[in-house]
Amino acid sequence: MAAGSGTRLGADRPKAFVEIEGVTILERAVSGVLQAPVDELVVVVPEDLVAEATELVDPLRPKGVDVTVVAGGAERTDSVAAGLAALGEDVDVVLVHDAARCLTPVAVFERVLAALTAGAAGAIPGVPVVDTIKVVDAAGVITATPLRESLRAVQTPQGFDRAVLVAAHASGAVATDDAALVEALGHDVVVVEGDLLAMKITTVDDLARAERLLATAD
Repeated sequence: MAAGSGTRLGADRPKAFVEIEGVTILERAVSGVLQAPVDELVVVVPEDLVAEATELVDPLRPKGVDVTVVAGGAERTDSVAAGLAALGEDVDVVLVHDAARCLTPVAVFERVLAALTAGAAGAIPGVPVVDTIKVVDAAGVITATPLRESLRAVQTPQGFDRAVLVAAHASGAVATDDAALVEALGHDVVVVEGDLLAMKITTVDDLARAERLLATAD
């Protein structure tokens, strides 16, 4: 998924086309995905950037893996639906990944796929929450304090049985991620170990942090 506008990043173009150390977030994300055992990749971008995205990802295309670039929609669910529609009919397991999490290690993809292979309808990576979380009402009054040990900050890729994910998107439900749509249908979604490197680049500070992480890795 690379169709977001990225307004919070403050750049003059969509987030996925912003560079980190001379390489776009999109290219880094695609390179990371292609390290995982995938057979097909659909890149979803803003409609006016399909040609540019194609030029960026074409050199990354490995032999034996189909890579397609398609236009996304107004909302994330529209973009995921566009990606699903572009997949080949023989694809039965789908990973939905945010380009903004372009530093995600391949091990995270492998853990999600392993959970799906073991029979899960859905699997998503997550990391423990370190802060105490409060639930508040409209007036800001605390109504609950969930046990921190039971909480996870979720990441991508989020993986699903394709038929389950298609049905979830066809349900008309509204949610902030695909896992919530699948949960709404009554399916269990398991959480596997995520990675702090799978941070989402949303703000200028996030971008600076990603640059520091890359510099450290070098």
